Amino acid sequence: MQPNRRGRFQIGLFAGLLATTYASVAFGSVRSEADIRRQTPELRVPAAASAIADGPHAGVKEMSIRTMDDAPASASVVRRVSPPRLHSGLVTHLVILVALSAFACVHPAYARPRVIATTDGEIDDECSMVRFLLYANEFDIEGIVTSSSQYHWQGHKWAGDDWAQPYLDAYAKVYPNLVQHDSRYPSPDFLRERTLLGNVTAEGEMEEITPGSQRIVDALLDESDDRPIWIQAWGGTNTIARALKTIEEDHPSRMKEVADKIRLFFIWEQDPTYQDYIRRNWGEYNILTIVSDQFLAVAYHWDKIIPPEQREFFSADWMKRHILDGHGPLCAAYRAHDDGRFRSEGDSPSFMHSIDTGLRSMESPNYGGWGGRYVHVRENLWLDPVLDPHYQYPEGRWYTNSAWGRSRLRERIADDAELTAYLKPMWRWTEAFQNDFAARADWCVNPFAEANHPPTVKLEHARDLVAKSGETVSLSARGSSDPDGDELTYRWWQHREPGTHNGAVEIQDADRPEASFTAPEVAGAEKTVHVVCEVTDTGEPPLTRYARVIVTVAP
Repeated sequence: MQPNRRGRFQIGLFAGLLATTYASVAFGSVRSEADIRRQTPELRVPAAASAIADGPHAGVKEMSIRTMDDAPASASVVRRVSPPRLHSGLVTHLVILVALSAFACVHPAYARPRVIATTDGEIDDECSMVRFLLYANEFDIEGIVTSSSQYHWQGHKWAGDDWAQPYLDAYAKVYPNLVQHDSRYPSPDFLRERTLLGNVTAEGEMEEITPGSQRIVDALLDESDDRPIWIQAWGGTNTIARALKTIEEDHPSRMKEVADKIRLFFIWEQDPTYQDYIRRNWGEYNILTIVSDQFLAVAYHWDKIIPPEQREFFSADWMKRHILDGHGPLCAAYRAHDDGRFRSEGDSPSFMHSIDTGLRSMESPNYGGWGGRYVHVRENLWLDPVLDPHYQYPEGRWYTNSAWGRSRLRERIADDAELTAYLKPMWRWTEAFQNDFAARADWCVNPFAEANHPPTVKLEHARDLVAKSGETVSLSARGSSDPDGDELTYRWWQHREPGTHNGAVEIQDADRPEASFTAPEVAGAEKTVHVVCEVTDTGEPPLTRYARVIVTVAP
């Protein structure tokens, strides 16, 4: 007999207590919440299907590697890699924890990405902050830092040095309910300690060492945690630049080590410091940098540039019903238009990119996910894919004066199909990410048993497969499950843009847990086909998670 929702939650609490007790024995006493959060990934046993890696096809967390041989994809050869030998007592306890986690975990086990959000406090930053806090369980938050931009600084359209505090206060009020749904939500005090003022006195100011810039320095120099840090710029990049300048001045021998940790995601370049300092002084280290213009799909002009069927999820009726009304003080603080319409969350793609939905967006910006999809332009710079094959990207900043989407928007073309197509890598996920937002609004006020939680997608094979042209590629997500016991629907589809095979493949039984397709004919070099398994539950609102399968096809 399967435990009901409340039963599963109680088992989860028990597993959490056991894990905490065991951690204190196995790893020593824990002094702070930061220590606990840093140690938590060590207690999780990552599944291959949900491991996080950096770089295409890396799979660094997986416990198996595939062999590139002549075996068909349906019978791909896997060479096992033996894990380190563990003390038998440790193994016994880990087995107990893993068994309990089968009941207790709402989400697949994985090491969460570390993030730092820098923000200029614009009104759409305030809207993004509500969503960011509702997803705080998905990240290890190293800092929330107020910075300036070309639009906002102290004395010029300034929201105030402490503009984020009311949102943290509202978060504190709903926190006791949120942790019923996921115990990984950070405490309000933890977030308050890491919410700091950065470089804000002028656009691009980066001479002063500030509490915010020093927090970035401390996180990057922390030798106890070598996981990458996704540093987001919702506003200008100047506080990030100041932090890197401090490291260059005080720790020059560690610049490469620090650069290897950094992943940058900017919402435009909202001041000159990336070009003038970061690129010039840190360029040799090839830091992965995404600069987004696709955020326009969820910014101020959304009601003119995304398809009409997507606009429903931003309407006043939808926002009032799912977010604004009856969902506690944090959602009530959301700064929608006066009539309830969605206003703007232009900065949300910077952290939505790092939500592990199964689309593997952190492995390569080219794969695509809730934060958009990006193409390699130069060095390790990734920008929005412009559909015009003759387009030449600018050499300097990608921002309001040069980015393709913003330039096109200024032309005020009615029903602009080209602009809408340019923004598709972002808006194509609208229904899924808005329903997910609505579910988390429910978590603010409803107990576990009266809310919906996303399904877990589990492949019955490796995420990366190899096939020869003409072979049948068998796909299976039969092991997928839902923490609430909801029925699941399946949709397998080819995500053509990130694949190197230009043609379409026809997927058989695309609406079933098990599907297949015939590997296409390729000539010369190997080609890749990306297939996404989209699994949606029947809860309210319906929630979706994914598994991306990358098939390398050889001639």
